[in-house]
Amino acid sequence: MLLSGRIALAKELPDFADLAERQGAAVVNISTTQALRQARPGVPSLDEDDPMFDLFRRFIPRGPSAPRMDPDNRSLGSGFIVSPDGYVLTNAHVVDGADEIVVKLTDKREFRARLIGTDPRTDVALLKIDATGLPKVSFGDPGKLRVGDWVVAIGAPFGFENSVTAGIVSAKGRSLPQENFVPFIQTDVAINPGNSGGPLFNMKGEVVGINSQIYSRTGGFMGLSFAIPIDVAMDVQSQLRASGRVQRGRIGVVIQEVSRELADSFNLGKPVGALVSSVEKGSPADKAGIEQGDIVLRFDNRTVGVSGDLPRLVGSTRPGSKAPVQVWRKGTVRDLVVMVAELPEDKARKVALKAPRQDVAPNRLGIVVVEPTAEQRRDGRFPAGGVVVDALRSASARASEIQAGDGILALVSKGVRTDIRSVEQFNRVVGALDLGQTVTLLVLRGETQTFVPLRTLER
Repeated sequence: MLLSGRIALAKELPDFADLAERQGAAVVNISTTQALRQARPGVPSLDEDDPMFDLFRRFIPRGPSAPRMDPDNRSLGSGFIVSPDGYVLTNAHVVDGADEIVVKLTDKREFRARLIGTDPRTDVALLKIDATGLPKVSFGDPGKLRVGDWVVAIGAPFGFENSVTAGIVSAKGRSLPQENFVPFIQTDVAINPGNSGGPLFNMKGEVVGINSQIYSRTGGFMGLSFAIPIDVAMDVQSQLRASGRVQRGRIGVVIQEVSRELADSFNLGKPVGALVSSVEKGSPADKAGIEQGDIVLRFDNRTVGVSGDLPRLVGSTRPGSKAPVQVWRKGTVRDLVVMVAELPEDKARKVALKAPRQDVAPNRLGIVVVEPTAEQRRDGRFPAGGVVVDALRSASARASEIQAGDGILALVSKGVRTDIRSVEQFNRVVGALDLGQTVTLLVLRGETQTFVPLRTLER
């Protein structure tokens, strides 16, 4: 009985041998030669002061510390052939800054590759080699993947070419720091430096993703790997092949996640959608009638379950097209239509507010507020009132996202928004709140406006 049980269990385990034999020839090894450069390896889209910098790593094996400072600085990654005439997909960070790109096939042939284009926002790059009759991969539907499904990666970890690793899908639609346009597939497939840019296969031998990042405290595999869904990557590659660049939609809003506290403040039954914290003046959203404090529930007839869904939906919408938008405003659902514009290059500017310190008593929220200075009035960020946070005097206030120097422009309580005009009015409104009540403040920091929930003191 014990032997028969073991035989039955063995029959239920997946067999990866046929898949590896069939698909391995379409996976390539990519090496690059880069000129002298000063940048640190790691995640280029995260600031080095960001606490996530050392956790999310794009995995190019450049050594344990800084890259070698010589003109022959070689990096290594993987890729896969998407057409018999020599188009190859990989990660943008694999070829970033490369002076020469070499693609090596499993039959030991090597080709100098031409870079067709890269898209740093999705970390996808398209290469072209002069060859024909090449083996190519077939594509699957990432939407049909289920959590728990077996998946297989083929690549060159640490330069060991055509290595095969397997695992399961751990989660879908993951959002990572500073990665707004990719709903990552999370797996526990062993991925290491050199796997970057290689394919992730389902059990039919179809590519469902591109292995792009790992979560690691050491730079090596720790059980958390992330792949770009292949439908996202193929849309990018088709645009790169056609024009060498990627067009994305934009509507001109800044959004944030809807927490349970924020949902309660806006009288929304459950924490879903994307909360609009600011609307760019003259933007498509502004022209369509979207307002600060709206919660976007649907875009282009697709549900916005979490805030990270909205940038992906907007970004995948072609500029110049019209899209229906459903928002939650003051306790009711409203339907609008927005004309989508094209997303330009990122331009960010941070300006710190400085508040004068005064000896003022805290209010029921545990914060001390003062009037903006004349200079702050003149710079246009407090055109119609508002107050400035001078100090945080309660544990809950200090534990919140509010900081001294922030501006407070409005307060939302039980779905009702009150614009703040003065210190006296703000303290009067706060004084009328219930003890232990959660409200939401519209906070200004630099040029960014954000909704922040805060609970009043309980005694």
